[in-house]
Amino acid sequence: MFNSDRLKTARERRMLSSKELAERVGVSVVTFSKYENGHEPDKFMASRLAMELGYPIDFFYRDQLERLDTSTISFRSLARMKAKERRAAEAAGALGIELYEWIDTRFNLPQADLIDLSKERRRPGIAARLLRQHWNLGDRPIGNVLKLIESKGIRVLSLSEATKNVDAYSFWRGNHPYIFLNQQKTAERSIFDTAHELGHLVLHHHAGAKTDKEAETQADKFASAFLMPENDLMDYAHILTAGQIITAKKRWKTSAMALAYRLHGLGYLTEWQYRSLCIELGKRGYRSGEPDGIERETSTVLAKVLSALWSKRLTKADIADDLGIPLEELEALIFRLSQERPKPASSGLKVVR
Repeated sequence: MFNSDRLKTARERRMLSSKELAERVGVSVVTFSKYENGHEPDKFMASRLAMELGYPIDFFYRDQLERLDTSTISFRSLARMKAKERRAAEAAGALGIELYEWIDTRFNLPQADLIDLSKERRRPGIAARLLRQHWNLGDRPIGNVLKLIESKGIRVLSLSEATKNVDAYSFWRGNHPYIFLNQQKTAERSIFDTAHELGHLVLHHHAGAKTDKEAETQADKFASAFLMPENDLMDYAHILTAGQIITAKKRWKTSAMALAYRLHGLGYLTEWQYRSLCIELGKRGYRSGEPDGIERETSTVLAKVLSALWSKRLTKADIADDLGIPLEELEALIFRLSQERPKPASSGLKVVR
C-alpha cells in the first residue's frame, strides 16, 4: 500500500507546502490532502509524486516511518526557525532513526552511558562536573567531543539544511539518545552545540518541556562548564586581551566568544573587561565566525560502519537502496563521509554475525 506518512515526510524534507506540491503534480489541494490522509493515488500519480520529490518510488511503499514527537525534541534555536525548516529537520530525524535501525541489525553499537541529572538542572555547572566524573574525564580538555559521546552510546547524525536557523537538536528514543548537528556552522560552534544538546539529554530527559528559555540557558551553561572546566581555566585567569583569548581558545576547541563568556561567568573578567573584549573580538571577525577555525569533528562510529561495509563491497548507494531513500539524503545524515578500506584492528565496532 502507498504510505501517506512517507509522502508527508518526503514533502517536508523538500520544504514544500501541500499547495506547492499539488500544483507541481497537477492536482487540487483537496485531492493532494487525501493522498496525505490515506487515500491511495494511482500508479501514475504515485510516480509523479516520487519524481517531483526526487525519492525512489519504493520509498512510498514501505512500512510506517516513526514520526518524532515534537514535544520531546530539544531544538538549539527554535525561536529563529521557520515552521518549514523545523518540519524538514524533524523529517530528517525520522530518516536518521531508520538508518540507525538498519545499522543496529548489522553491528553491535555502544550502549548509552548517561546519567539522569534532571535534579541538577538549576545547577548546570554541577551537572557538567558530575557527568565528567561519571566518565572519568577529570578536568582535562576533551580532544574529540563527538568521538567521546559516541563511545557513550549517543547516536550522532548530521543535518545538511542550507540555513543558519537550524543549529542542532536532540531527543531520546527509548534507551537511545540522538543528536543531529547542522554542518553550516563553524567547527567550534558545532562542538558547543554538541555539548549543549548533551546538556539537554542529561538535564531535561525526565524534566518535561525542554525548549523554553530557561532550559536553553541551562544547556548553554552546562556546555560551557563541560567543555571548559573551572579547575582547568584557573591557570588562564590572567587572560585579558583579545589576542590572548584567540590563542588560548584552541586548548578547549571553543569559539573566542565562548571562552570570553566562560571567563566572565567565573568572575575572572569584570563586566567592563568582558564588554571590551566582545567589541574587540567582533572587530576581528569573531562574532560571526572563527577566522582561524579548527578542523571539523565528524562521526567515528559512522566512519567505522562505512569502512566495515566497504570491506564487504557494500557502498553508500547500497545502503540508500536498502532504505529506499535518495543517496543525497543518506549523505546528509552521515556527514558526507567517504568510504575507505578498513585499517587492520582499527575498529572497535563489532559486526553482528
